[in-house]
Amino acid sequence: MQMTEPLYTPEKLLRALDDLGLKTSTLHHEAVFRVGEGDDIKSQLPGAHTKNLFLKDDKGQLWLISAEQTTRINLKALPKIIGSGRLSFGSEERLYNALGVRPGSVTALGLVNDSRHTVRFVLDKVLYDADIVNFHPLTNTATTALPQAEFRKFLAWQTRDPLVIDFAAIP
Repeated sequence: MQMTEPLYTPEKLLRALDDLGLKTSTLHHEAVFRVGEGDDIKSQLPGAHTKNLFLKDDKGQLWLISAEQTTRINLKALPKIIGSGRLSFGSEERLYNALGVRPGSVTALGLVNDSRHTVRFVLDKVLYDADIVNFHPLTNTATTALPQAEFRKFLAWQTRDPLVIDFAAIP
């Protein structure tokens, strides 16, 4: 599989959000690679902070799961709920080709680079209900806060209707 350049870079994404009239706030910071890092940074940003999983099922379907950072995700039980095959983490190459990001920068905002809609999007009900959501803008050296209405406008711009899952209800 050959790596393809993404349509959007972090700078182009932030310009596009601004051009759409979305009210966002972006904080630039040191690189954060995993949940639990950067708590000092997160304390400066109101709203729900996220963890994002890029997965592939055994049928070849790609999945992006965006959840609140403390949400427990049962990957063994999830296929039955979302209608997928057995799930595993997608490769770095597949991630870059699908969403235009590297590991550590996985984000729902990466859907901007999935113009063919090859990735199915699953959203944690906690994030769906949050007043403000925080995502990396295609790089883990910044975090962009979006009020929920603005995040939904982003999803509408991308013609995405997420599959909303209440992960807390999954045993």
